[in-house]
Amino acid sequence: QVQLVESGGGLVQAGGSLRLSCAASGRTFSKQPMGWFRQTPGKEREFVSGISWGGGTTRYADSVKGRFTISRDNAKKTVYLQMNSLMPEDTAVYYCAATSRLIVPTYEDGYDYWGQGTQVTVSS
Repeated sequence: QVQLVESGGGLVQAGGSLRLSCAASGRTFSKQPMGWFRQTPGKEREFVSGISWGGGTTRYADSVKGRFTISRDNAKKTVYLQMNSLMPEDTAVYYCAATSRLIVPTYEDGYDYWGQGTQVTVSS
């Protein structure tokens, strides 16, 4: 069992930066790929970024490539999402997720554990 708690969301102006953190509990954290998703009202949850258990493989949605960076610190059982050059369309609730699979899924059903989400609001 893995429990995930996100933090770091907030209100920021367009062009600004935020760093989201996801603290995990559970003995198998270091062996699990992790991901970040986001969701806006009335829309499906969409993949943002994912990282392999060792950090050697990362995946990004086209909409965030070059602006967002995912990383992890297995010793701290924490995954990060550094978000730069934020735009109003990045406004959403951001969710951290963990998977029992060996790969880094880019789809919601590929993940088994979810955090409660943290709100990110980018003003224009």
